[in-house]
This record gives sequence, C-alpha cells and structure tokens, in this order.
Amino acid sequence: MYKILLIDDEKWVRIALRHTIAKTGLPFKVIAECTNGLEALDILKEHPIDLVMTDVRMPVLDGLSFVTSLENEEHRCDCIMISGYDDFKYVQHALRSGVFDYLLKPVEVEDMKESLEKWTQQRRKEEQNNHSAEAFVKEADPSELSTVEKVIKYVKSKVPGEVTLSEAASIVHLNPSYLSKLFKDKTEQNFVDFVLDIRMNEAKKLLERTSLRVTEIADRLGYSDITYFSNVFKRKTGVTPSEYRKRVRTN
Repeated sequence: MYKILLIDDEKWVRIALRHTIAKTGLPFKVIAECTNGLEALDILKEHPIDLVMTDVRMPVLDGLSFVTSLENEEHRCDCIMISGYDDFKYVQHALRSGVFDYLLKPVEVEDMKESLEKWTQQRRKEEQNNHSAEAFVKEADPSELSTVEKVIKYVKSKVPGEVTLSEAASIVHLNPSYLSKLFKDKTEQNFVDFVLDIRMNEAKKLLERTSLRVTEIADRLGYSDITYFSNVFKRKTGVTPSEYRKRVRTN
C-alpha cells in the first residue's frame, strides 16, 4: 500500500481528493493531511511518504515553493500538483521543478487513476533498475562501489541537463579515463550512454505527459539545436520526438 500526503488549505478539497483516490481502487492510502507546504515538510521528517499531492496556491508556503524546498530536504518524494488554475505557467514551473504530474480541479476518478497508474509503473521501473544496478556491482570493492554510486547519484541530480565525464570525475577526484573504465566495469554501460539514456527517458516523459512543444522539451534538456536533439532521440528510440508523441497518444 503506497502512502500519500495531501496538502491543501481547504478541508473540503482534501476530503474530495481522499474519496477520489479511494474510488480508483488502487493500492494507495492517504495517511496524513496538512494545510500548507511548511506543515508538509515537518510531516515528511517524521513519516515515510511515497507520494505527495499538493495544491498550488496556499498560505505560508505554497505548492511551488514547497516543491523547491523539498529538493533540499533529506526525505524526498514524488509530487503531483493539483490546482484549479488552468494556467500553463503553473504547469511549466511545476514540471521544471520535478513534479511528476499536474491535475486540474475537480479531479475526475479516471484522471486520478491514470496518474496514479503512471506513477506506479515508474516506481516499479525504478525498483527494477535499482535491483539491476545492485546486481552489476554486488561483487565490487566497497570503495569502488561507493565511487560509482556517487557518480550515478550526481548524474541523476543534474537531470535533465548534460553531465560530462570530466565533470563527474572531478566530483569523485578521479582521472576521467580511470572513471570511464571503472564505470563500465561496474555497470556494464559506458558513462556517456548512461547519461544519454537518462536524458532521453526524461524526454519521453515530457512527450507523454505534457503539451510542451518539442523545441521547449529540447531546451529543457539542454539541447540548443532542435535538429540535433531530434536525431539523438531517433537514434535511441527509432522514431522522432513528434512520432513518439503521436504513437503514445494513439495507443
């Protein structure tokens, strides 16, 4: 059962969301509620939470400020932004802040179910990837393992931007050539391919979940040349970004 924290300054909204979540029939349970982001940060320090659903506009600490503050907290978790304001600037800001999804009030059961199912699928993929990574490095020397894990954590923290081998090497105080060999030995993947896979996976998420133009997605991922971005995406997926979005929405 996944644990949810609800953040909204209006009690009736929290009640409605709780009922909507229950009606999806999915393994989610609201275990805590609060009226603003500051209260939520305190709750997260004391209770394990899998997913946060937060309003945008609230007193004390609003939803967008909460998401930004969450990045600096030890106990991080995914967020779904819920708002009655159908304004693209909120969506754009939320996505750039790392929000998993954005739903509009009143949230219909089907929309809630679709969002929670997507989150569940992503969670399972992450767990599988973590198990795979552990399998790759389980025989590694503890210090080497720590180095590779530190590099992986750093790369993920910089997503969706690009991270160079030299930049990563400086973080762990190693020669780039040595880090390249160590990374390949312990993960069975080239460092450059690892970074590219993460960036392209982020591109897929944005194409699937948002209405951002391809040029905007490319810019978000740090690609100033839309043609280059499209070529890289096609090389990794077999289709262009536009074709990928069309295929996903057709299925």
